[in-house]
Amino acid sequence: MALRCSYLVTLLILSATLLVVVNANRNFPNEKQKSRKIIVGGDQKWRFGFNYTNWAIKEGPFFVNDTLVFKFDPPSNTTSPHSVYLLRNYQSFVNCDLKKAKKVADVTQGGGNGFKYVMKKQKPYYFACGVGNGFHCKIGLMKFTVIPLPSCK
Repeated sequence: MALRCSYLVTLLILSATLLVVVNANRNFPNEKQKSRKIIVGGDQKWRFGFNYTNWAIKEGPFFVNDTLVFKFDPPSNTTSPHSVYLLRNYQSFVNCDLKKAKKVADVTQGGGNGFKYVMKKQKPYYFACGVGNGFHCKIGLMKFTVIPLPSCK
């Protein structure tokens, strides 16, 4: 029964995500869309305890060729280290499963201008912090997904 409920919840989340994408696409039917540089988390940057899923919903829509900029302090005595992983699929995202994830930024790459990631395809992108074998992802809300819309050119 619990397994069936988890599938139902997953289906509801995917349906809601598709509705957001469809509605966002209606807002830009004939406009030329320029690529944007978007700081992940805005002025909160990439940090433990900030809800990046809510941020992504509010910040969207995102488009193909938009650049996500991950800014975070390098590890020190006063700051926790962070990294950026690209997870394989939705199930890995939900479970913060890093086993087959691809590290795209290590703990030293978020300083200065930050680490830049260009979304070149119209597909789901699942991002998470990999620190503590997914601890920051699971407990610290350091994960989000983006499905960029095609650019209108």
